[in-house]
Amino acid sequence: MKYIKDQENLNGKTILLRLDLNVPLKNRVITDETRINKILPIINFLIQNKAKIIVISHVGRPKGKTSNNLSLKPICENIENKINIKIKLIKENIFKLKKNDLFINPQDQLFFLENIRFYEEEEKNDIIFSEKLSKLADIYVNDAFSCSHRAHASVSNITKFIPSFAGLQLQTEINALKKVTSEIKKPISCIIGGSKISTKIGLIKNLIPKFDNIILAGGMANNILKFKGYSIGKSIREDNCDETIDEIFRFAKIHSCSIIFPEDVAVGKNMDDLAKIKNINDVINDDIILDIGPKTIKKIKEIIDSSKTILWNGPMGYFENSNFANGSFEIGKKIVEKNKKNLIYSVAGGGDTIAVLNQLGALNDFDFVSTAGGAFLEYLEGKELPGIKALS
Repeated sequence: MKYIKDQENLNGKTILLRLDLNVPLKNRVITDETRINKILPIINFLIQNKAKIIVISHVGRPKGKTSNNLSLKPICENIENKINIKIKLIKENIFKLKKNDLFINPQDQLFFLENIRFYEEEEKNDIIFSEKLSKLADIYVNDAFSCSHRAHASVSNITKFIPSFAGLQLQTEINALKKVTSEIKKPISCIIGGSKISTKIGLIKNLIPKFDNIILAGGMANNILKFKGYSIGKSIREDNCDETIDEIFRFAKIHSCSIIFPEDVAVGKNMDDLAKIKNINDVINDDIILDIGPKTIKKIKEIIDSSKTILWNGPMGYFENSNFANGSFEIGKKIVEKNKKNLIYSVAGGGDTIAVLNQLGALNDFDFVSTAGGAFLEYLEGKELPGIKALS
């Protein structure tokens, strides 16, 4: 893989820059700027190297149809304010657009193509569309790791027609994930939360041979408790998971990996309730498990203390209600404490995990925080990502 930061003489070159600016919008107002802040380094790097930039990105799932509610306009305005450079949003049909139509004014530095998913050819990985995009520039840069698990035209096939490079963020992301999968500093522990064990089974099985501890919490831990014979009351759980869970424990035993799950929990009668702490053998029929309890928090903190590397994906409970956010917050704060003393290498990923870190004000206190969801998990599962393969 070639990296754009290693290239000499970008002066005057036109760069086609694939970014992931799929930020949450409410009434066309951005509600979380995390992904925008992550892409500022590559834009500043290219501007400092006197390149001309054409950004390709998307918002939402318009399914090949134009939608004013999913325009990149508010994102362009947000970035303009951050970098103090005028951005031109190109709404013309890409099939009619030519390279000579762009940067006619020598003062122009940064263009955005309108939402690339307004074209159905994008998600079909259409080869003709990829070639058309490639003709707009001299160099292609993928700095959208979070889109790289998609075989889409602006991520995959485009590299067949134009010199292609990995961007700064993509390089940083891969290097961070390599440190927790292949360049491992042991002992290494993984904390996995979230509601469904079925969506994380590939991740868990791939990490078991490499990790010393895998801590399961959140809704998925309810399946473990049920499997172990404990009552989980009215708590969220999946059906037909016993075989999967049995396989996890057998696989972990073979590879000497410890599987940790809650020994006490915070319950409520509904999602808006106050928290009541119970041992796992005291949960009754109308209880809903919504967080981990203090004994479990203490145990996880001890594991973090004895670890050199930590991977965190998914909250410990229903953190949207502050009464059930204690587990997530305490674990987050413990990792930050170790990180600030340079005693641990920490990687976090996933939208809900980022939301927890934002609430803690700790987004910059981990060694790396991935904004990628699906790509983050698929990479950790050992899957080949089309966007990464295309750059190799």
